[in-house]
Amino acid sequence: MFRRKRIKKKECDQQLLDQIQRLKQEWESLERIMEHSIDASEKGLMDLHLVEAKYFYLLKEARKREIRAINQ
Repeated sequence: MFRRKRIKKKECDQQLLDQIQRLKQEWESLERIMEHSIDASEKGLMDLHLVEAKYFYLLKEARKREIRAINQ
């Protein structure tokens, strides 16, 4: 019973790390697009701020859960 809970926690933690990594890449991609655009659209700026907010929220959640990514 306790072992199953530990496995689910590890899976949930890994999903959180995967989402953080995906959002970081998306944020950096949108940031590059906005930097190179001549006239940034309002929707583009809103998308950028939304992805940034999600990324920082998930980072705070990972810190709260004391999850660390192992760089390989």
